[in-house]
Amino acid sequence: MKRKDKRVLVPRSQARKVRSGGLAAFWLERLSSAEDLLGDGTSRRVSRKGLTTLSLSSPAAARTRSSAVGVQLRDSEIRFPRFRRRGLTTLSLNGVEPVLPPPLFSPDPQITTTDIWLRRLDPSHDDLRIVQLSDIHHSLYTPLEAVERAVYLANQLHPDVVALTGDYVTLSTDYIWPVARALGKLEARLGVFAVLGNHDFQVDADQMTRALQAHGIDVLRNSHRALAGGLDPRWSSTAHGMLWIVGVDDLWWRADDLSAAMRSLPPEEAKILLCHNPLGIHQAASFGIDFVLSGHTHGGQVRLPVMKSLYRSKLGARFVEGWNRLEETQIYVNRGIGKVLVPVRFDCPPEIACFRLRKARATDRVTDSEAHNSD
Repeated sequence: MKRKDKRVLVPRSQARKVRSGGLAAFWLERLSSAEDLLGDGTSRRVSRKGLTTLSLSSPAAARTRSSAVGVQLRDSEIRFPRFRRRGLTTLSLNGVEPVLPPPLFSPDPQITTTDIWLRRLDPSHDDLRIVQLSDIHHSLYTPLEAVERAVYLANQLHPDVVALTGDYVTLSTDYIWPVARALGKLEARLGVFAVLGNHDFQVDADQMTRALQAHGIDVLRNSHRALAGGLDPRWSSTAHGMLWIVGVDDLWWRADDLSAAMRSLPPEEAKILLCHNPLGIHQAASFGIDFVLSGHTHGGQVRLPVMKSLYRSKLGARFVEGWNRLEETQIYVNRGIGKVLVPVRFDCPPEIACFRLRKARATDRVTDSEAHNSD
């Protein structure tokens, strides 16, 4: 006679503690029998046909249970994402196999690395590292813990420059100062530069600007900055030692003015444009911009097997995410960190993009095969 599956509720005493004092993290587990859990008789047995049991247990208890049923778990499979939510209990959907969430719902941003070859790049800036964060969307869908985690991971890449390409909040001004404080912890040798997105304008562009600037972030509103300090000063020259960071306001709000942002810049020096909306690639190409960093699309955010991305760019599918080019101008569209409209990402993980600038010869023409992406 076959034994019916039973689900067991692990005692509260074995609940894993979160970094925020006194709070416990819960996760859902489905087990094949009562013996898969604690064998000391102290656990209360619950029999719910077809349901998953809410259990309070620790990673150590997970190891014990897995050994009892002959499942060998690695340390990496026992880790659970940490959350700090005052007054709330966090639910994490994990089972014995697998313990970590599936790749489609990866809790951490994916770190992508790309070499960007620029003919006009001064040799002093060869190998310069730029880290880009975009579309933070701090809100109910994107808690502050997710922003802080992205900041931590970005700092681990030891960037020379950090580029922030807009949409830091969604719907409410209540999120402006907390997200600005979190982003203020970004560290970069040559500075942290930002532009605003359409959601920032929708909420309060001026307050968003003040908050970012108060935390040491240089907000480029139709303006530019010079990066004079290269990696190797021996290669710098007075005439050709600059790398220019240009930033424009949001296109949807018709606040952009690339002509003003580019005013008086020398044509022979390399220029990188921060523009929230990838539609700016057309103007960038006409002004001779070398490289554009954008976001806005979220990479589609939800990508279905048949429909693919729910987002349709006016520029076509090739400008929804990743590296591309228009004429001599290269562009990278970042998938972003946060979520809008729906509180999920499906087959489209959040992204932290890392770029290494490389000096190309004047006779070289950069092609798709020369921009190397690796996760």
